[in-house]
Amino acid sequence: MISDITFGQFFPSDSFVHKVDPRVKLLLTVLFIAALFIAKTFSGYVIAFAFLLAIIFLSKVPIKMMLRNLKPLRFIIILMVILNVFFVKTGNVLVEWWIFKVTDEGLIQAAFVVIRLVLLILFTALLTLTTSPLALTNALESLLKPLTYVKFPVHEMAMMMTIALRFIPTLIEETDKIMKAQAARGTSFDTGNLMQKIKSMIPLLIPLFISAFRRADDLALAMTARCYNGGKGRTRMNPLKMNWTDVAVLVGCTLVMAAMVVPNYIGWI
Repeated sequence: MISDITFGQFFPSDSFVHKVDPRVKLLLTVLFIAALFIAKTFSGYVIAFAFLLAIIFLSKVPIKMMLRNLKPLRFIIILMVILNVFFVKTGNVLVEWWIFKVTDEGLIQAAFVVIRLVLLILFTALLTLTTSPLALTNALESLLKPLTYVKFPVHEMAMMMTIALRFIPTLIEETDKIMKAQAARGTSFDTGNLMQKIKSMIPLLIPLFISAFRRADDLALAMTARCYNGGKGRTRMNPLKMNWTDVAVLVGCTLVMAAMVVPNYIGWI
């Protein structure tokens, strides 16, 4: 399961999506998330699904790599379905047994929650797969630059978020190595009751925390040795430049996301 997590990884390619300005991709990700939570019709989610498939096709990212992001979250998805199906009491009752009732509104809400969660995971994963950590840092800092006028540490915040994102794959790889090493010593992470499974995580969490703090200390020493002192006075080798193609992508995709919300107000299903 650990190896199935691809969030935070970068998939190098020369696709059209990879070449889009990272600031545009960040803005579109925020707009897509907002549109997902505003949309309340199946028509809107069909548009969102078609839009996502088109972007995946243009990005040249393998479908299997995208779907791997859903596998570690399958239990959360199943739990969300159960909570919505059995605890939504409004609507017409379809099945009733003991204290449980299954209504049509519960099924519809469960479907909406699953669709929304799946689209959200895949779209955000696509952002990291098609944008390098350095480009994400520069884009985030550029978008938040107006906050510097109120003394907000924009560069430091962007750097922290990007370092955290960058080390997700590293920590996942480290977790996988520790689990294999502990399994070779006889530790089982899958057998036993709930308390035994929780106790079996201790030999995994302690070395993982020690490794994470050691990596953070090494990184801090390396940055200090290179006289890193924040973003003041720093220049970039490849400054971000937005061209007319990026503007067209931003406008076109924004219109698509607006189309996801429009069915709410015109009575579509």
